[in-house]
Amino acid sequence: MRYFIELAYKGTKYHGWQYQPGANSVQETLNKALSLLLKTDIDIVGAGRTDTGVHAKQMYAHFDFDNEIDVPQLVHKLNSFLPKDIVVFNILTVADDAHARFDATKRTYEYHIHTMKDPFENDGSYQLQLPLNIDKMNEACQILFKHNDFECFSKVNTDVKTFNCAIFEAHWTRGRIEQSGAKQEGNKLIFTIAADRFLRNMVRAIVGTMINIGTGKISLTDFEKIILSKDRNQAGFSVPAHGLYLTKIEYNYIK
Repeated sequence: MRYFIELAYKGTKYHGWQYQPGANSVQETLNKALSLLLKTDIDIVGAGRTDTGVHAKQMYAHFDFDNEIDVPQLVHKLNSFLPKDIVVFNILTVADDAHARFDATKRTYEYHIHTMKDPFENDGSYQLQLPLNIDKMNEACQILFKHNDFECFSKVNTDVKTFNCAIFEAHWTRGRIEQSGAKQEGNKLIFTIAADRFLRNMVRAIVGTMINIGTGKISLTDFEKIILSKDRNQAGFSVPAHGLYLTKIEYNYIK
């Protein structure tokens, strides 16, 4: 029988989702917990790979197990056994050919930036105390919808067959971090982007390039030329991983 597991994790202490020899990963941590509790070797397959330090507010993975599972009991045991930075929300019975990675129709990410020094934000947000033109950055988001080849934002030497992605949503919003004595409005910036798939390092490279737009370093015309160039060296810097969150994964058969 095949099962989907819905979970979330804070990625600070992990070298990403994917198993790596000699490194602490979310996948390996879950494998060990499930194998111990189900008393058989379990090998979970994730919906995607998050890099070192990246967080997930929602992640799905699938695994196979011969017997029917008491879901409430196993969820409770997993949450008691797993470290505090990983939580399991649910376990679902799915079709035998359901696949956590290949069946996902939409993935959504957020990137968090705070513009005032704040010790409580540092683990999950990138501090950037530069004035940014958010209107221009949102205009750049509209340019993304005109294209589907995003090789310029991909990590080089990556093993993919295509650099094409269908972007469904992209925008910047302002928020506010409540801080004693702080009167500044809009000191929290969140970039939201959704697509059918993402390339390695893609979101962080897009954000870094848009920051260059927001500071006036490059123009909107330059931004489109970068996309058309298909050259990672033409795009901006990759923002730090700790501000990135995988927030939602969607499937046609999970409501």
